[in-house]
Amino acid sequence: MKKILFTLTLSLLALFFACRQPKQEATSAAASALDDKVVLDTFADLQILRYELPGWDELSLRQKTLIYYLAEATLCGRDIIYDQHCQYNVQIRKTLEAIHNTYKGDRTSADWKAFETYSKRVWFSNGIHHHYSETKFVPGFSKEYFMELVNNSDRAALPLTANQDATFLLARLIPVMFDPTVLAKRTNKEKNVDVVKESAVNFYFNVTSEEVDKYYQDKLRAAGKKPPMVGLNSKLVKENGNFVEYVWSTGVKNLYSAPLRKVVENLEKAIPYAENDQQKKAIQLLIEYYRTGDLRKFDEFNIAWVQDTASSVDFINGFIEVYHDPKGYKADWEALVQYNDPDATKKMAVVSKNAQYFEDNSTILPEHKKDTVKGVSYRVINVAMEGGDCAPSTPIGINLPNSNWIREDYGSKSVSLNNIEDAYGKAGGALATAEFAHDAEEIERAKKYSEACGKMHTALHEVIGHASGKLNPGVPEPNVTLKQYSSTLEEARADLVALYFMPDPKLVEWGLLPDGEAFKAEYDYYIRNGLLQQCRRIQPGEDLEEDHMRNRQLVAAWAFEKGKAKNVIKKVERDGNIYYDIQDYAQLRELFGQLLREIQRIKSEGDYKSAHDLVEGYGVKVDPKTVEQVRNRYSILPTKPYSGFVQPKLVAVKDAQGNITDVKVEVETDFVKQMLRYGKEYSF
Repeated sequence: MKKILFTLTLSLLALFFACRQPKQEATSAAASALDDKVVLDTFADLQILRYELPGWDELSLRQKTLIYYLAEATLCGRDIIYDQHCQYNVQIRKTLEAIHNTYKGDRTSADWKAFETYSKRVWFSNGIHHHYSETKFVPGFSKEYFMELVNNSDRAALPLTANQDATFLLARLIPVMFDPTVLAKRTNKEKNVDVVKESAVNFYFNVTSEEVDKYYQDKLRAAGKKPPMVGLNSKLVKENGNFVEYVWSTGVKNLYSAPLRKVVENLEKAIPYAENDQQKKAIQLLIEYYRTGDLRKFDEFNIAWVQDTASSVDFINGFIEVYHDPKGYKADWEALVQYNDPDATKKMAVVSKNAQYFEDNSTILPEHKKDTVKGVSYRVINVAMEGGDCAPSTPIGINLPNSNWIREDYGSKSVSLNNIEDAYGKAGGALATAEFAHDAEEIERAKKYSEACGKMHTALHEVIGHASGKLNPGVPEPNVTLKQYSSTLEEARADLVALYFMPDPKLVEWGLLPDGEAFKAEYDYYIRNGLLQQCRRIQPGEDLEEDHMRNRQLVAAWAFEKGKAKNVIKKVERDGNIYYDIQDYAQLRELFGQLLREIQRIKSEGDYKSAHDLVEGYGVKVDPKTVEQVRNRYSILPTKPYSGFVQPKLVAVKDAQGNITDVKVEVETDFVKQMLRYGKEYSF
């Protein structure tokens, strides 16, 4: 599971609040204060940042070499995520790249600038659908201009077979790119529609939602106790009335075999540099899994991987998260390479060491608590490379594996991405707090505590939240029982664990929070974000589609409604703007605890009806007037709603015999150039 960052930190708050100049002047001052070494580009609703690799020079040559080969494996799977998100994405991306590389016409016109923006949006989202809202974005230039671009580019660079020409390519791509009704949503989780047929993701063909459920429920029953996560690494199609699974593996006739063979090639090169036998075993099992497509081999890999807690260098590589499958079976390919931040890890280790304390003192029902919390580890890490669904937009926290029985029997590993959070912090963003906070006291609290609270929330969410609770005996995985609502409720459950324990005095006693008032800043932010600030990510009249957005609104809206009788949260309208002011923090904590208990019950029992009612009742619909107001208030602020990254380039220095003698870090600052380089070097 991943935790996604919404806002940036508060480095500009003092400037804004002390001066309180008119909004237009404040905007200009803040924009000029943004660190141009971190914010590299802005377009549409996106901004491109860069991250650093602190402590790189202190790593040994063995560690650097291990990271280098794992990073190459991370980048080699890039085509997979494009194809998973829509069957036309790879062809569209390669067409855009061909135009960038070979177009012979004018590159100074407004149309060309619009084409550049569209290209960057496709690269950012790994396809033609917005990476967060799920809706398709259409070009800001005409079909006729696109035809001109294609016809004036090198035919040999276009994604054509021997018998195809540009006319064929244009006929295929123009409806997909320009018609907003064609493949309108990447993942559609609306009720009362066939979510499989109405989603653009490339996980199914010629099957219905009901057929998918029946097929995999039959497989689960046949799998017995401790089943693998069926369907995780395959495409399900119906051919001549029969269901066929096309497994994603290195086999010659299997889907994604070419990129996966390159992934495996680099994993094999990494093995001699593994830090210990356990890590070597895990990499070998991952290779076997990729070669066979056997999901029980993937379980073996996850068990070996979660038991490796000694390595300073670690990685994620595989078909992992099911957020984008409307049925919750198929996983996006993603990869990440990391190395420890030892000082920060030592400080935060107290969280994982006390996992049993949190389980014992949670508000969930006794029958849903784990008797013994096993193998929970937590590290603060620096990212060295990300790929697949982890890039360019990245999580800030990760907890794996996702299999509930493996977590219960063997534990889990959680990480916070320290250098990513630091990059966000240097990019600004405090003006949004000043705009949406109810009063000066709330702003000052955010200034004082937000950094500590944000990191604490991430740690509790990933380490304790996702690792807590258990399913009732015989209840299948939540993606089977709760269907399209499982991911939303899992993220809500983890958030609620964090929110409930933020005021716990133990966090101050353990030195994790500065004092007993700090948690209030996190409560302020969570309600403000869930009910207001995140609305800038959608258009008036749209529903919430993305699971993290649904979960935040669900928690905040439920707490607001249930607390009305005691005036726990007050809605304030001032000068035509909406604010939320928490009146009773202790009672709000009680409400968070009650909702946590209910969501854990829903998960433990597999209660689909209650899951439906909770998500549809609180997490989907948004008042269009509120959305319009929030977007207008944000329009004068300099920050963008979403951030992604240009990554460092790792360069292997070799001697005359081809042995790696060092791995250098080269800073790249041009998003377009990096994406075009990736297209040449990592497309198979």
